[in-house]
Amino acid sequence: MGLCEDGGVNQQLNSIDAARLAVASLTAAGVRHVVVAPGSRSAPMAYALAEAEAAGALRLHVRIDERVGGFTALGLALGSQAPVAVLTTSGTAVGELLPAVMEANHAAVPLVVLSADRPSELRGSGANQTTNQIGLYGVHVRCALDVPAGTDPSPFVARALAEAQGASGPRGPVQLNLAFRDPLVPDATAAPVVAPAPAAASISGGALPDGGALPDGGEVALAERVLSRRTQMTPAPPARTVVVAGHGAGELAAVVAQHLRLPLLAEPSSNARFGPNAVAQYRLLLEHLGADIERVVVFGRPTLSRPVAALLARTDIAQALYLPGPVAWFEEGRRREEIITTLADLLQFAGTGEPGWLERWLAAGTHADAAVRSLIAERSALNGLHVADAVWEHTDGNLVLGSSNPIRDADLIASPGWHPLEVYANRGLAGIDGTLSTATGVALATGIPTRLLVGDLTFLHDAGGLLLGPGEEEADLQIVVLNDAGGGIFGLLEHGAEENLERHSGVVERLFGTPHTADLGALAHGYGVRHTLVDSVAALEAALEPAIEGRSIIEVRADRANLRALHGSIKASVSRVV
Repeated sequence: MGLCEDGGVNQQLNSIDAARLAVASLTAAGVRHVVVAPGSRSAPMAYALAEAEAAGALRLHVRIDERVGGFTALGLALGSQAPVAVLTTSGTAVGELLPAVMEANHAAVPLVVLSADRPSELRGSGANQTTNQIGLYGVHVRCALDVPAGTDPSPFVARALAEAQGASGPRGPVQLNLAFRDPLVPDATAAPVVAPAPAAASISGGALPDGGALPDGGEVALAERVLSRRTQMTPAPPARTVVVAGHGAGELAAVVAQHLRLPLLAEPSSNARFGPNAVAQYRLLLEHLGADIERVVVFGRPTLSRPVAALLARTDIAQALYLPGPVAWFEEGRRREEIITTLADLLQFAGTGEPGWLERWLAAGTHADAAVRSLIAERSALNGLHVADAVWEHTDGNLVLGSSNPIRDADLIASPGWHPLEVYANRGLAGIDGTLSTATGVALATGIPTRLLVGDLTFLHDAGGLLLGPGEEEADLQIVVLNDAGGGIFGLLEHGAEENLERHSGVVERLFGTPHTADLGALAHGYGVRHTLVDSVAALEAALEPAIEGRSIIEVRADRANLRALHGSIKASVSRVV
């Protein structure tokens, strides 16, 4: 993290002109979206940003809750593939951004924090709403720059934006701490030092790649060129290799698996699950076919399942992690896989699948998937797998998957193969916070109808993200909430084991299940969002059928009491057919 002090700096600019220079530098660096939380000390930036929006240079999104604002900005950055700024006043408002900053750090998202502050002479003096804001985010920002009051902020902005976009390491969040002196409002008689210029580039775009991938599909084109030259390379011997595609792996993982005839074990948010080599029910198959694996090639960051974690923990197989660029989610020397940085080396490591290897996995996946679907069809009571399957099949465009059970249900039941989806998820730290706001940002940035699948606790945790002021742009966002009145995932972990429940059933339900009686329909009505309650698969599919316009909520009531037994039956059914 870099720190800049204000000693020896010529302090001449008034606050409004300094803010205008900051905004001009932000737009020059490619910032097209800014989320603004209200406050007085940040007023110079707010006025300057409003001028820039009026000139067509950027779009503003106003949120009263800074935590909501931080995750909205995160989603805007994910959806626009560009740095996005979020503005707060001084004090606790700056701290409210910490969860979004932490996620942005581990997910390599260029989130730009614009924290307003008092000038240096007021710091440490007991002045109202004043604290030490530099260093607040610690290791979670690429740099934190303190911009003194009265100073031209342009060089500070340029440096911060360069660091946010990977100038000296992985992409990630940065902090610009902007000090302002009174007056904090524009002088109606003074001409501005700089006038905002209209944006020269589009303010929407595709998904932000993660895991060190090359942007704009460059990695796929490069892979195809390298693969076309494989005949000139010394062929690697056939091997029983599998390709694991974790979060952010991208299409490259599917391309490599297809060309090398290797099974592809792809998480939903890898956005590689759509290739022909993607194996259904792969995490259940690892128990049966995993012993024969000789090599593993990893793209992106796998986070979802214990079977994959167990595979990657094995010491009897060769493993490689493809990293063409720096990433933020692990420290050097802390992973046991061989780090490979070029496609040529990766292809040599992986080898071509030995005869029948791919076919064996695909056939097993087909049988396992049929068994799981047959079992689920027999269950009349709605569960997360019913919901995830219906949502996956009925969604075109953007799909955002919440942490906890929803993304794992999709991993288990979502059909592999081509599907017109771009899947997003907060897997940097995999928290449930800010998920509604992230999805809102994705929808606003892309301009594409977006569907979000979450559990009830995730929904309630970020319910404030539904609050939208008059005149603010409304996203085309449909939120599907699996409401099982608590935290269902803990019943699938060791906390829900029969021997543990015999001793601690009341404790487990209270402290982990966290039951509630919230009325989601009333909550939706309070925020002015359409609400539909469904109680069957047919009703859910009917509710998913219309085009997504504006904001709506589909609530699916479910019972989590038998969730562990259901997953035990699924595992047994797969064992019988594989």
